[in-house]
Amino acid sequence: MVEVTVTPQSSLADRPVQIRVRGLSPSQLVTLRAWLKDEQGECFQSRAFFRADGAGEVDPGLHAALGGSYSGVWPMGLFWFLQPDSLFRRLVKRDVAGSPFRVRLEVLDGLSLGAEPKEQPLASCEAERWYVGPGVQRVPVREGRVRGALFLPP
Repeated sequence: MVEVTVTPQSSLADRPVQIRVRGLSPSQLVTLRAWLKDEQGECFQSRAFFRADGAGEVDPGLHAALGGSYSGVWPMGLFWFLQPDSLFRRLVKRDVAGSPFRVRLEVLDGLSLGAEPKEQPLASCEAERWYVGPGVQRVPVREGRVRGALFLPP
């Protein structure tokens, strides 16, 4: 049985996570796909192609991506290379304190190039990426022409 995990499952957006896929056949070719919908409902996604090691595992922190949105060893590549499905869109988090980005990770058999995979994923999981830690207070700043926010630790 194929399993994909993200550790920790919930983390701050600037903290690294570890992605691991287990239960594959040795040398199996798979696509790891990450996608999310932003607050306006726009889809952003990335993908990377990997060949499982002799134990049937894939770890983007150890194994090089063979292609896709990036190539080489990038432990956080699936998060860093998220691209919009629509042109001229940027991934921006407006409600930084109220909710996280929920990034869906999927393992697909073989090379999957389409925007929407036609087959069911072998495994999937979800990672929460928060922009403000627990207990942090957000104070709006308006002074003359200056606009911003001050984030105070608990």
